[in-house]
This record gives sequence, C-alpha cells and structure tokens, in this order.
Amino acid sequence: MMHASFSSRLIADGKDDMMENRFEHFSLDIFSISRYWNKIATEEMKKYGLRGTHALYLLLLDGYEGEITAARLADLCQRDKADVSRALADFQKKEILEPYSGPKYRINPKLTPRGRELAAQIRARAAVALDLAGQGITDEMRENMYHCLDLIAANMRGICEEGLMER
Repeated sequence: MMHASFSSRLIADGKDDMMENRFEHFSLDIFSISRYWNKIATEEMKKYGLRGTHALYLLLLDGYEGEITAARLADLCQRDKADVSRALADFQKKEILEPYSGPKYRINPKLTPRGRELAAQIRARAAVALDLAGQGITDEMRENMYHCLDLIAANMRGICEEGLMER
C-alpha cells in the first residue's frame, strides 16, 4: 500500500497551493523521501549485519572499483570522515573490504569478491525499491526529475558556499 506524502496530505486538507507554499511542499517531500529511503535501507542492510548508510558506501565502492579514496567517499555521501572510517573498519571485519594499512582517509578501499557480491545484491534490492517507488512515473518524467534535482542540488550548494543573496 502506498502512503501519501506529507505535502500531498496538505493538499488534501486544502492547505497547500504548490506555488505559494513551495518551501513546505519541497521540504516535506524531500524529508519524506529521505526518511522512507533510510528506513528501507536500514531494514535491507540488517540482513547483512550492516547499517542503512552502509548501502550507499558499498555501491559507490563497487562502482569506483578501488579508484576512490575514503575522503572522497565521505564527500560524495556527505557524511563525516569518522563515519566512513568506522564503516570501512566494519567492512574489513566482515571481510567485504580488502585489508589495508596506512592513512585511512587517503587509501583507495577495494571490495573483496564477497563485497562485490554483496554490492550486487544491494543494487538489485535498490532497483526493486526504486521500481516500486516510481510506479506511475514515465521515463521522461524520471529524466526530468533527476535533471531538476541535479540543478536544485547544484544551486543549493552554490547558495551554501556563497551565502543567500539579498533580493
């Protein structure tokens, strides 16, 4: 059963005019998507004795095939380096990451064959979740959505770096 988003509940209550309440609409939908995605990831990763945030780390490590540093992984995931370091230590204990030594933030962690197999399983489960969550969305709508999200993220990053200009 699909649940209504927070903003769609506002609309149903007659309390949302999409253009007048863009901040609330955008914020509530983003928070809702993030909350549910994290809940799904957490439940899926419990099967492997890992945390929900580990899913993205594993997928990126698999995708970059040893060509990404731990510091860059933290930057891409917008997580602190300590969290990434703890995750990498957990991965080593579970033998899904090849052993390494030296400065942890400068290493290029590489998944073991077991780690790559786990990443493939996670990627397949994520695809199922995205297919279910994207019901009713055409390929064109999806392409436009990702384009818009990329623009919004880049613009917001610029605002954070340069400050919110007075208008």
